[in-house]
Amino acid sequence: MLSCGLLIVPLAVSATACGDSSSQPLSAKPYDAADQITANTPDGKQKADPDKPLEVSVKGDEARITDVTATDSSGRYIRGELSADGRRWRTTVPLAAGTRYTVRVSTEDEDGAPGRKTLVVHTTDNHDDRLRVTFGPDTGEYGVGQPITAELNRDVTDPKQRAVVESALKVDSIPRVEGTWHWIDGKKLHFRPKDFWPAHATIAVHSNLAGLKIARGLYGGPAKPVRLTTGDAVEAITDAAAHRMTVLRNGEEINTIPVTTGKPGFSTRNGVKVVLGKESFVRMRSSTVGIAAGSSESYNLPVYWATRVTWSGEYVHAAPWSVGSQGAANVSHGCTGMSTGNAQWFFRHVRVGDIVKVVNSSGDTMTPFDNGFGDWNMPWKEWRAGSALKTKGSSTTGAAERQQDSSSDARLRPQL
Repeated sequence: MLSCGLLIVPLAVSATACGDSSSQPLSAKPYDAADQITANTPDGKQKADPDKPLEVSVKGDEARITDVTATDSSGRYIRGELSADGRRWRTTVPLAAGTRYTVRVSTEDEDGAPGRKTLVVHTTDNHDDRLRVTFGPDTGEYGVGQPITAELNRDVTDPKQRAVVESALKVDSIPRVEGTWHWIDGKKLHFRPKDFWPAHATIAVHSNLAGLKIARGLYGGPAKPVRLTTGDAVEAITDAAAHRMTVLRNGEEINTIPVTTGKPGFSTRNGVKVVLGKESFVRMRSSTVGIAAGSSESYNLPVYWATRVTWSGEYVHAAPWSVGSQGAANVSHGCTGMSTGNAQWFFRHVRVGDIVKVVNSSGDTMTPFDNGFGDWNMPWKEWRAGSALKTKGSSTTGAAERQQDSSSDARLRPQL
């Protein structure tokens, strides 16, 4: 026979002194406690306001609550607290909107008999007021310089609300990398690692915003996840002073190409750019970049094998008219020009997201966000300062599961 000190009693059963004939057997079947339990949202009659705690209490003086287990529709446990007298239990974390909760309540009557009651509670939802996020780019394979974008459907400016939102935007990668989100404005965020993505990485982006309380009356909505992979690490480095482009794959040189870049007054931007797209043919007109027709600088030319690196019209492309200057002088209006054969080779060996870097130009440095993906030109310390989770560190998890603004017409202007 077990001694009193070894007796193990479930929460739903009242323990009395050993040998007390009034104690209930451990195997006693719980009775239906429906008449004893009340909630601030009657089961099946109305929906709960997610802005208020869910409360469960007992009626009268004949019973007390011994345990409550609350789970959402995904089986996740919801924290709560029981009053010292066992009369009332309430949630201690915000509820999600548009969610079903199952609340299992254990009670004990004045004789120590266990009772049970299960409540099913639905929280209200207004889909029109949900905060939604759209991730980019689309699922597919990209270069190692491709940032992740997130666009919200409404402004979030409060720092605490931003922290809630950012903590719900998840980036998982294999292999794991150090990286973080950066708020560009109230609606736009970019995610990048400290360094370029590893070659042949798998990156999964998803949101945990659905139903999450962000502010009073504002809850998150569902979002479509995206899954990216990276190919080889391809980096093209253009030395504007030497008039030469060196193309590296996984750190090894695979080609050196004579080029011409922007002449004085039209100098090519320095810094790291990311391939935005590829067009086998595009007509370039000087009028789209503010050069008047009839000017000595005007042009209207068919251009082949054009790889875009800025929205304002900077490309790497075939320029057969300047072959004599390629490798010797800078004569373009900002683009990187090369022979037709070299441009076709380049076009076929790079993908969206690959790195195109310009050094030793007299031009300004590529801006981070307003003309393509210049994200890598921002120092890491400054990038991290743009996160709303500054004190929590930053990284992707180890598990892997284009945005254009209203001025897109202006950003699509090609320049030679």
